Amino acid sequence: MDYLSKYRVDFQGLSEGAHEFIFNVDNAFFQSIEYSDIKEGTLKTTVVLTKKTQLLELDFKIQGFVNVICDRCLDEFKMPIDFEGQLFVKFSETEQEDTDEVMYLFPEDYELDLAHYIYESIRLSLPLKCVHSDDEKGNSTCNPEMLNEIEKLKPDNSAEDLIDPRWSELIKLKEN
Repeated sequence: MDYLSKYRVDFQGLSEGAHEFIFNVDNAFFQSIEYSDIKEGTLKTTVVLTKKTQLLELDFKIQGFVNVICDRCLDEFKMPIDFEGQLFVKFSETEQEDTDEVMYLFPEDYELDLAHYIYESIRLSLPLKCVHSDDEKGNSTCNPEMLNEIEKLKPDNSAEDLIDPRWSELIKLKEN
């Protein structure tokens, strides 16, 4: 049995109205997603599916953490995730392209696979730059040994003062 099959919702037998589903996202979930750059995490996903005559409305709330690598010190740490989103499912006889907020299914479809939507929501909740948060005093909580190594590699400002005289005339033109 496919591990991600437990993230499918059979909506055909549901009555009209709101229905709540709870999914636990764990390490096995991330390992089952092909090309996942997230390997570990523990999250709780609550989905409220409101079935209407012509469409399905899904409200997602995802909370927990994923393990990520700090972009500054390269240590692994737990990044909190708190996502809220909405997805509409419409039915169409012809194939249509999904958008960020609308998914299309054929009228004969009876179940909805939420695994990739959940993964993408978690992935897009991560900031572009993942770094350790600062402590109460505003100091970095990154690995101090790595921060010292980074400080050693910073260029000294005295090199900026040594400008090749051939470029000095161009700099004057730029300033004007």
